[in-house]
Amino acid sequence: MVTIHIENRQKSQKIETAVLAKVAQTILNASGCPDGELSVLIVDDAAIRIINRDYLQRDRATNVISFSMQEGEQAGLHPNLLGDVVISAETAARDAAEAGLGFESELYFLLLHGILHLLGYDHERGSAEQAAQMEAREEDLFDVVKAEFLDGTAAS
Repeated sequence: MVTIHIENRQKSQKIETAVLAKVAQTILNASGCPDGELSVLIVDDAAIRIINRDYLQRDRATNVISFSMQEGEQAGLHPNLLGDVVISAETAARDAAEAGLGFESELYFLLLHGILHLLGYDHERGSAEQAAQMEAREEDLFDVVKAEFLDGTAAS
């Protein structure tokens, strides 16, 4: 049985957490992880800046951060426990507006991006080939998400 815990700690954007959980489930199903456990935290820029500073030594707001439970000393202890995805709704809204997209489109894309990091995809520390693999996988999975949840809205 899948467990997706979503907590919305921001007030600037209206977020349908039940729909967001269904989007996460769709992504996990399409990724071959239908029993994956996931925590999603939606915050504002101030909160994600603190998390980014304290855990990644980057003193700035960002759009999404993932914390994998399948890396490091504890990897494999709970194989279905994927980890945490933290998304800044403020940054997502700004990025969506700048790209001419709907907020939900950007939010779902960031959720997908974060989940792919939890599944081992890496566009930052890996090779150019690994970055290309992640981008291709994002495109494929976001097509699934768009078809089911966004009525064909384009992604970033």
